[in-house]
Amino acid sequence: MAKKLRVFKFGGASVKNAESIRNVASILQNERGNPLLIVVSAMGKNTNALEGVLKEHFNKTGKATEVLEKIKQFHYQVCNELFGEKHPVYDDLNDTFVEIEWVLDDEPEGYDYMYDQIVSVGELLSTKILAAYLNSQELPTQWLDARGIIRTDELYRDAWVQWEETEANVKAQVTPHLENGKFVLTQGFIGSTADNNTTTLGREGSDYTAAIFSFCLNAESMSIWKDVEGVMTADPRLFDQVTKIDKLSYREAIEMTYYGAKVIHPKTIKPIQNKNIPLYVKSYANPSAEGTMITSDVNSNYPPMIAVEKNQAMLNISTKDFSFVAEHHMKYLFEKISEKRLRVNMMQNTAISFDICVNDIDERVKDFAEAIKEDFEVTIENGLELITIRHYQKPLVESLKQNKIIKMEHRIRETVQLVMKEIPMMVRK
Repeated sequence: MAKKLRVFKFGGASVKNAESIRNVASILQNERGNPLLIVVSAMGKNTNALEGVLKEHFNKTGKATEVLEKIKQFHYQVCNELFGEKHPVYDDLNDTFVEIEWVLDDEPEGYDYMYDQIVSVGELLSTKILAAYLNSQELPTQWLDARGIIRTDELYRDAWVQWEETEANVKAQVTPHLENGKFVLTQGFIGSTADNNTTTLGREGSDYTAAIFSFCLNAESMSIWKDVEGVMTADPRLFDQVTKIDKLSYREAIEMTYYGAKVIHPKTIKPIQNKNIPLYVKSYANPSAEGTMITSDVNSNYPPMIAVEKNQAMLNISTKDFSFVAEHHMKYLFEKISEKRLRVNMMQNTAISFDICVNDIDERVKDFAEAIKEDFEVTIENGLELITIRHYQKPLVESLKQNKIIKMEHRIRETVQLVMKEIPMMVRK
């Protein structure tokens, strides 16, 4: 390809309805004739809706089909607005919904396995609709199923990429279409095992998918299209007076995403850093704006930046015989943490106890406590949040503590982390 390839990723908010899909097409009109791979998430809140289908099926409430029907009608309505009542895309969508119906016809089995088979369908639906619309706008687009390209292990809901096989698949299946002058459109978030079972790469994992393709294709650049102007110093939905960061280093981006900044998925940066591929975070509402550029060489004089992780649980773990929490205890506990797939965000220990702050997902915290109850006493406190301030300033830290109960605090070089909860109104002074 004479022209340099780029990779674009559009999230769920950018394709949430018919108007949004038309907007994406208008952005892509400017890329006509350029080799471009496009990664797209499920539409709007449909990942959440599909999680609802799974929960109804797993709990055997008899309502899974009813919830699925609402999802069907949403997608059909979008198609009606884009294409009218008759178009081949309706048949494509019906064939895709069958994948869920097959799962619902069976008895519930492993939750994580079923999650990937059901929730992954959201990306298939959105990309089929967008591909059909782009082709109707005379933007030649080849739809590809990412499950036939991205090979993973069998760790459902957080699968690891098998890079060698994935690279070979990209070369064989993607490159020819790009060389023929077509856009290639595929799904974020999903892959498959060697046995062709669908897997997912972790919640909000479409950014990571775009990075995988960028790496495998030696892309000139990668762009993530968001509902914000770029990477901000904090989430504008939670804080006032936030500002856009024009340039960010790979290292700083990795730090912020690790600590919970939502603008980029945590796994995204490393593949593109390995090949020094610049990443742009841009606004789909204002495509001409510069956004944020993430590269290797950036001035490190950053303003304070805040990341918030809600839905945190804090576990106090102590030995039943009041013995020290020694190295062999820690080894055992971390084996169980890995087995139960807890994400540890903070930890500290005393002579006879060990405290950890983890993401409170599904029943994982309870399952972990149950697994170690023979040897340890475990106290769980839910409903906490973790705030991380990079390049902190003391007045900012103190302001964030107002009306909060601080459960755990860490300071490491330029970073402060606070596990906290609101002070109940009745006890505030």
